[in-house]
Amino acid sequence: MSSSLLFLLLLAPASTLEFRYHSNGEIQQYLMQVNASNPDIAHLYSIGTTGRGQQLWVLALGVSARRHTVGVPEFKYVANMHGNEVLGRVLLLQLVEDLVRGYRSNEAWTLRLLGGTRVHVLPTMNPDGFDDADTDCVFSQGRFNSNGADLNRGFPDAFAALRQQNVEPEVRAVIDWLKTETFVLSANLHGGALVASYPYDNSNGGPELVGRASITPDDDVFVHLAKVYSYSHAWMSRGDMCKENRPFQDGIINGYQWYPLQGGMQDFNYVWAQCLELTLELSCCKFPPPEELPALWMDNKKALLAYIQQVHLGVKGRVFDGSGVPVENAVVEVGGRQDLCPFRTNQYGEYYRLLLPGNYTFTVEYPDHEVLTETINVPYGPDRFSAKRHDFLLRRLASLTGLAPAKPTQADLTPTCNHRSTLEGGGARAAPTRGLLTVGLSFLVVLRSLAD
Repeated sequence: MSSSLLFLLLLAPASTLEFRYHSNGEIQQYLMQVNASNPDIAHLYSIGTTGRGQQLWVLALGVSARRHTVGVPEFKYVANMHGNEVLGRVLLLQLVEDLVRGYRSNEAWTLRLLGGTRVHVLPTMNPDGFDDADTDCVFSQGRFNSNGADLNRGFPDAFAALRQQNVEPEVRAVIDWLKTETFVLSANLHGGALVASYPYDNSNGGPELVGRASITPDDDVFVHLAKVYSYSHAWMSRGDMCKENRPFQDGIINGYQWYPLQGGMQDFNYVWAQCLELTLELSCCKFPPPEELPALWMDNKKALLAYIQQVHLGVKGRVFDGSGVPVENAVVEVGGRQDLCPFRTNQYGEYYRLLLPGNYTFTVEYPDHEVLTETINVPYGPDRFSAKRHDFLLRRLASLTGLAPAKPTQADLTPTCNHRSTLEGGGARAAPTRGLLTVGLSFLVVLRSLAD
């Protein structure tokens, strides 16, 4: 963008965003204007480029938009992964407009949300596909990226036989993005149906396969999240609005039960980045007529906001070692929830666990420290815009001459398969081995290729 155009944008007063399909260039200009006009709550950044060199712009909103704040969860929305499924582009721009307007108007709800949440918005993950798309409701022109690839089939899949593969630039950008932030909750916005779909999307026929569904250890939370969206939406919970599709009870569906999908983004987020993600299908028509956009925004507005608020479910806190220092890569697990990859603390020693209200037994492990087990009562946090806070204080193992070496803890034995070092391709000793599958060392090759 030229300096003169940027100067004009800085001078331009904020105006109501039009209900229409904006070009990729117009989206960039709008995000730059919001960023320039709201430096106290907005931060615009790019996570990479597409095959044709277009920037993948993300706008972060929050009272500390430029950087992570300990105790403030990271949330993200991603739209237009399939280039011809376009409603999400419009909805996320309107969401940005609504949040900024609410903050500037001192609306209490928005102030509380942005005061305790950092919200990241990627309006288009596939701008190249959008450029190629036509306006057909069903057919797939523009679905793929400029290399003819379906981005929602291009992520490493814990249930598949992994192999060396070319990773699409848009997929690489998202994986690199996951290295930079500890995202807690996410959704990707699609079109062509009206349903909230939740993991797993795939299965290898192991114990995760229950009936026709592929069930995660956090299935109760995923069902809750999907229902929050469907029942906050104007129509989704009815489950039968798109007559050409099957009815969906409560407007939700397990991804695998709907149809198996290999290489999907929501499974990758959950397994490898400990971020719970839904796939939201938000319009029967993939490219709704422009005159329907205001009504579609009103159908989804409440649900989009209610879903963000769910990032405050459960419990959050930090893990400190025997010297009182917050530690990275400590295993923080919840009894009865044996994830393929154990949840671990980030570089600030933080953990976030989305949980429904109840009593949970936590086990915390870190090398050279005693295993800590504590039971925590978890209330419903979203109403207060904060999950329950609970820190874990570890005790260092006694070191006495003549004693046998300490038995390795689970933190020593479990591979760092969903920690940022694994996403970067370094430090992982193996792929997930817990519970229901063993993927070979080939996964390391894939992840190393992603980090190059």
